[in-house]
Amino acid sequence: MFTGLVEGKVPLIEKVDGPDGSRLTVDLGPLADGVAVGDSIALDGCCLTVIELRDTTAGFDAIPETIDRTSLSARGVGDELNAERSLRVGDRLGGHWVTGHIDAVGRVVATARRGIERAVDVEAPERFRRYLLEKGSVAVDGVSLTIAAKLEVGFRVALIPHTDAVTTASRWVEGAEVNLEFDVLGKWVESLMPGGVPLSPPPVS
Repeated sequence: MFTGLVEGKVPLIEKVDGPDGSRLTVDLGPLADGVAVGDSIALDGCCLTVIELRDTTAGFDAIPETIDRTSLSARGVGDELNAERSLRVGDRLGGHWVTGHIDAVGRVVATARRGIERAVDVEAPERFRRYLLEKGSVAVDGVSLTIAAKLEVGFRVALIPHTDAVTTASRWVEGAEVNLEFDVLGKWVESLMPGGVPLSPPPVS
């Protein structure tokens, strides 16, 4: 479990693609403190397991399910990824409940600057739009954000300069693909309501 409060941006220093997915290697820098093999770390919002650790360098396996559902396939060596270590009991919950299980890939369709604010419009797949609530929460590339407006094709978020500076949000320009995780509490409530059916996964190609 995560909060969506990104702890830092970490560089992707190696990526090996194969038929069984991708091996990702990142330099966690100071975020490696206290991390052990088997721990969960969210990279661009994707909950991944540390399978190798050497000093501050950590390796992760991204299986086809992860690659198919996220934008990690578009990331290359040198790119920075949002990183957050898993929540510990007693930690402050400054964002919202984020599982690290990406629902879908969205697309930035417009950006606009108004003073210090930068508005970003994101197109979301139609079958997930029912989870969008004005002033509700959404995780974009692992960043916990408040929905400023619900749009016909998705939603708008309003970013402060700090968010652009400490996360990868500065690359959210028109046409960019972003990982989306919708509020897990809403999905659980829906599944428990009479007639509620959890979202089924897309067909395997």
